[in-house]
Amino acid sequence: MGRITILLSVIIMLFTVTTYAQKIRRSMQWKIAAQLPHLNEQPKALGVAGPVTGVDHDALIVAGGSNFPDSMPWQNGKKKYYDDVYVYVKKGKQIKLYKKSFKLPAAIAYAAVCTTDFGVVYAGGENENGISDKVILLQWDAAAKNVIFNNLPNLPFAVTNAAATVYKNIIYIAGGEMPAEASSYFYSLDLNAVSAGWKQLPRLPKPVSHTVLTTQSNGKNACIYLTGGRKKNKNGISDLYASVYEFDLAKNQWSEKKTLPYNLCAGTGIATGLHYILMFGGDTGETFHKVQTVMADINAESDSAKKLVLIKEKNQLQSTHPGFSKQVLMYNTITDTWSTVDSIPFDAPVTTNACKWNGEVIIPCGEIRAGVRTPVILSGRLPYK
Repeated sequence: MGRITILLSVIIMLFTVTTYAQKIRRSMQWKIAAQLPHLNEQPKALGVAGPVTGVDHDALIVAGGSNFPDSMPWQNGKKKYYDDVYVYVKKGKQIKLYKKSFKLPAAIAYAAVCTTDFGVVYAGGENENGISDKVILLQWDAAAKNVIFNNLPNLPFAVTNAAATVYKNIIYIAGGEMPAEASSYFYSLDLNAVSAGWKQLPRLPKPVSHTVLTTQSNGKNACIYLTGGRKKNKNGISDLYASVYEFDLAKNQWSEKKTLPYNLCAGTGIATGLHYILMFGGDTGETFHKVQTVMADINAESDSAKKLVLIKEKNQLQSTHPGFSKQVLMYNTITDTWSTVDSIPFDAPVTTNACKWNGEVIIPCGEIRAGVRTPVILSGRLPYK
């Protein structure tokens, strides 16, 4: 009888996974929901990578970020960081940019970002002055039609390209890049008791940046999932990861789960349903690794003629970058399985953040090829609100 019960449970779980995957495919209906405006000095909107993005009081906030306004990085273009804040509101079935413009306390890109009940929190990141340890709560005052900024306790160290998630008003920050190395630190901050400051938690199984952090139930307890990412090494060549780790909040410990179907970093992800995680796009690393390898060869080459050949090879790789993965992957936290459930029908961005808004997933801006940003704000409908 026990074996029959187990078999029935497995059949039900597999049926549930298949049903939900079919609902994802039918429902997502990807579209370009809106775009960032162009700045006065720009003939067209360039978009940004690494923006602060989230939802507060039924308004979508897209702020900060970076791009190369003059020329591409392999053409000695200089990265520019921004402090602009854009607020989008719903007008019927459309998303409209609120006419008034706002500014962040300081330009920032590549911060760890998450949407909370209190507002949008962003931590760390970088600008022209270097890596930051600042943590800001950004709120939309719907009545006054204004943005509000509140300083939260600084991180214990400066970090960029870290990941964030939230559970019961506790923010969790994982990994990232510190000045000398990738981080394996894992910290939390209770927004109901901010005076207590950041609490150090068990370190990540390995140092990682450009990862995705989500909160979801494993059927028993609330857990945090660390998915993919990369780690830059001293030789200039990064390790790319397909690894997935689960941090059980009740047990206070990490465990390794089923890996992604392939290496993936700098993508976006959300938790959805009762025990699913969706991953959108990401960099599988083929071109990225080739570029890093050639750059390592350039640094090691002393012959100027050979170095010039290698530089041209690197520039060619970057200028002909094919773009990033468009696949939508789904993870079931109970069955510990991955499946491909959809494909984004547009250029899929990396180095941005996904958030949920009124039954849709919103993916604003990001990088769509080496050095190229997009001003597009993508949306896809989810099966459930």
